[in-house]
Amino acid sequence: MDDLKAAHFLDQLNNLLIETKTLKMNEKVSDFMRPHPIVIKSTATLKDAIEIIINNRIDGVPVVDEENMMVGLVTKTLALREINRSNDLQQNISKIMKTDPIVTEPDEDISTLITVNVGCLPVVTDRKVVGMVTLSDTVRAYFSSIINLKEELDTVINSAYNGIITIDTDGNVRLINSAAEKTLGMLKKDVLGCPLSQILPDSNLYDVVRSGKTDFGQKINFGDKILVTNKSPLAHKDNIIGAVAVFQDISDFELISEELHYTKSLKEELATIIESSFDGIYLTDSSGRILRVNEAFTRITGIGSEELLNKTVDELVERGVFKHTIPLEALADGRPVTISQEVRTGKTILVTSNPIMDADGHISRIVHNARDITELNNLKNKLEQAESLSQHYREQLNKIKISNKYITKAQSSKALIELVMRLSAVDTTVLITGESGVGKEIIAEILHENSDRRDKLMVTVNCAAIPENLLESELFGYEAGAFTGASRKGKIGTFELANGGTIFLDEISELPLNLQSKLLRALQQKVITRLGGNKPLKVDVRIIAATNQNLLDMVSRKEFRNDLFYRLNVIPIKILPLRDRKEEIPDLVSHFTKLFNKKYKLNKRLDEMAVYDLMQYNWPGNIRELQNMIERNMITSEKDVIKSLDFGEDKPDRYRTDTAFKEPLSALKLKTAVENMERDIIQEALHHHGTSRKAAFALGISQPTIVRKASKYKIKIKAC
Repeated sequence: MDDLKAAHFLDQLNNLLIETKTLKMNEKVSDFMRPHPIVIKSTATLKDAIEIIINNRIDGVPVVDEENMMVGLVTKTLALREINRSNDLQQNISKIMKTDPIVTEPDEDISTLITVNVGCLPVVTDRKVVGMVTLSDTVRAYFSSIINLKEELDTVINSAYNGIITIDTDGNVRLINSAAEKTLGMLKKDVLGCPLSQILPDSNLYDVVRSGKTDFGQKINFGDKILVTNKSPLAHKDNIIGAVAVFQDISDFELISEELHYTKSLKEELATIIESSFDGIYLTDSSGRILRVNEAFTRITGIGSEELLNKTVDELVERGVFKHTIPLEALADGRPVTISQEVRTGKTILVTSNPIMDADGHISRIVHNARDITELNNLKNKLEQAESLSQHYREQLNKIKISNKYITKAQSSKALIELVMRLSAVDTTVLITGESGVGKEIIAEILHENSDRRDKLMVTVNCAAIPENLLESELFGYEAGAFTGASRKGKIGTFELANGGTIFLDEISELPLNLQSKLLRALQQKVITRLGGNKPLKVDVRIIAATNQNLLDMVSRKEFRNDLFYRLNVIPIKILPLRDRKEEIPDLVSHFTKLFNKKYKLNKRLDEMAVYDLMQYNWPGNIRELQNMIERNMITSEKDVIKSLDFGEDKPDRYRTDTAFKEPLSALKLKTAVENMERDIIQEALHHHGTSRKAAFALGISQPTIVRKASKYKIKIKAC
């Protein structure tokens, strides 16, 4: 077969492929190619190429260079055309070969073979010829797919539940599936080729061939069976070539149709009644398996019906969806039972269960009616909470509007707030001292928000959180090009940013000595100079500093400048630790529960005993630790009323205060006792948490602080 005939044949195959739109090509070119094809070097002559083509009976031969890379293709047609033109058999094949022949790859789908109109197709990988596909290979690939398609279609048709029969334009049966054989009680071999009118006289399928119109839902009689059939014409290129009938035996359906219609009406009526109820309703069988749930029950409980249906109440109790099971024994005598049920979403419902008895006096169904009493319980809980905490809410600070910032139940806190409010009216430097977590930053905010500077910024700088090499530029800014990596436009510092407002210097004890002198100049002269600059800038800021260290001791150890200490310590404010003002814990609990209920959209509270447990604890992390514990327990607790608290692992050993000192307190100086306690707490935290970063977080202090103190007490620490 020459190239022209091959091309014509491939065109026919391609057209057939286009018409057969459902044909699947799951096989690859490598499944049909001929491996290790004959190739010819690009230095060979036309005569060499013709001899290879003739001797091997092939339509073409790939041309490769010295590295076996394909550079062209010589086909039989090209060779014959060149002989007819020049009759020069000794000329080099590189002059006549196709330099851009169509090629394919081994992993290509075999549809490539059918859509390419060539008699020989090189298969190439990385420019190397690994195979050759001829016209016969293409035909073989096509018919392999046709066979696979036929098998797939036969499987689909014979797997259909309904009977399928097709006829041609003469009305003879062309196809019948297994379901049709079973319904008609006939074998395929006895039916194919026979007129359908002899098999199903009432089908009138041939009328569809003549009219070309579809007919749906026709009922026909076949013996003692009633069949419903859908009939459609079969068309090819706008020409009717037959018709198909799809039918199903509905004899049993017809017999119970009236009963089903009545049952459907009754079911719809019952569903309407159930769904129209404002109260929640769910239906169970005698074992407590939920069969039906109305929309009102989903609305009341917040639990979707898909989670409840086909589950027993006992299973739902095990999963935590419900708290109580159904008292089936109490329902056995046919009387209704009412219980209070708590659900996972925190709702409390009042459930009344009414048993439905069968003719033998056994429970067949149970109807459960549910009403939401959560709001009533909430009011009750709020009343109980108000009564249990009423003694802690007798004095309020509404006149200064800071109750949402700082709890002042203890006398020391009241005195503190009174002092803060007086200091807010004067523009002086304030030094706030106290342990980590006691609320130093909140006091600074109250000072600022009640001062004449409240309309300006308050900027917080944590001196321990910023690396020493960046702290100077953070405070005073820098000029363009002041150091490598500096912004080309320069940067304003905190003093310029807060001009007219307040700067809160937290953990001032961590300020490097070289910056302490610059801070002192800014405080005394109200002038700063940017890093890398020489132009003094006037600033007007109020300084509020805070520390958890004893700055006077640091001054004596020359770790803090004496003159800066006295400049900062104009008005000292000392905040007592939480263990010295435990009477504020209930108020703090109320404050934080409101805060986290609003933040996480919860409705939870702490039980009285839980508040009592909090007041027995010594709180080394102070208010910050209390806040974190309340947040953690509110998030992790499954109940709205939290009765027991998670203090963390081995709480008694970690927080036991009677082991803090190694000798009686009476034998120690105050400073030594404090240092012993500090050393033991840090050592225990590092031992338990492993790294200085985790230990610092647990104690509510910065990592540089714990590293410095560990060095002071010669405590070895692991790398962070």
